[in-house]
Amino acid sequence: MTKPYGRKTKKKVGKIQILLKPHRETALAMLAQIPDEQMAGHLFSHFYHQDELVKFRSIAAMGVLVSRMGKKNMEQARVVLRRIMWNLNDESGGIGWGSPEAMGEILSQSQELALEFKSILFSYLDPKGNYLEHDALQRGLIWGAGTYLKSFPNDLNKKTQGLLFSFLHSSDPVKIGYAVRALINANSFDCSLVPENIIKDNRLIDIFDNWNFIKTRISDMALSCETHKIFA
Repeated sequence: MTKPYGRKTKKKVGKIQILLKPHRETALAMLAQIPDEQMAGHLFSHFYHQDELVKFRSIAAMGVLVSRMGKKNMEQARVVLRRIMWNLNDESGGIGWGSPEAMGEILSQSQELALEFKSILFSYLDPKGNYLEHDALQRGLIWGAGTYLKSFPNDLNKKTQGLLFSFLHSSDPVKIGYAVRALINANSFDCSLVPENIIKDNRLIDIFDNWNFIKTRISDMALSCETHKIFA
C-alpha cells in the first residue's frame, strides 16, 4: 500500500514543484495528500518566496487548506489564523509577508471563520486600529480585503469603504488597482463618481486571479464596473 505522504511528495513541495503546476485543481489535489498541519507549515514558508507567483499560489492553497481544516476541526483553523495575526504583530520580530493576503483568502472561503476574524482583517486598514504601515503589507491587505469582499460584499461598512476609497489617491499604482478591485467586488464602486485620476490612469498592474496573474490597466478596471467585470 502506497503511503499518501512521503519523502518524495515532501521534496516536491519543498522545491515548489507542486505550486508550479499550471492547473490549480491538479496542484490542490496533490497538496491534499499531505497532512493538513504539515502542509500549513510548508505553505507558510512560501509566503516569503521571492517569486510572486509562488507566494500567491501558496496563499491560494492556504485558503483551501484552512477552510478544509475548519470543517474538521475549527480550533485547528483558528490556530493558523492566530499565527497569521502574530506574524503581523510588531512583537513577532518579523514583517508578516503574505499574511494579510492569506487572511483575506482564508476568510473568503469560510463563513464561520469570517464571523470571528473579519473585523480584525478590516482593522488593519484603520489608522485608529491595527493599521499596517509597511507599503508591501498594505498592498497585500487591500488585495486580501478585496478577495474577502468578493465572497461577502455585504460586509463592507461605510467606514471600511471610506478607508478603501482613500487608497484611490495613493501614489502607488498597485494600491490604487487593488482598491478599485476591492470596491468593485463589494459592489461599492459608483461608476458615475469614478475619480478623474482613475479614469485616466493607464498604468498596467498585475493582479493574481485564482491561480495566475493577469495584467490590466487601472482605467480599464474602473470602467469595467459598468459591465460587472469583476476581478476575483
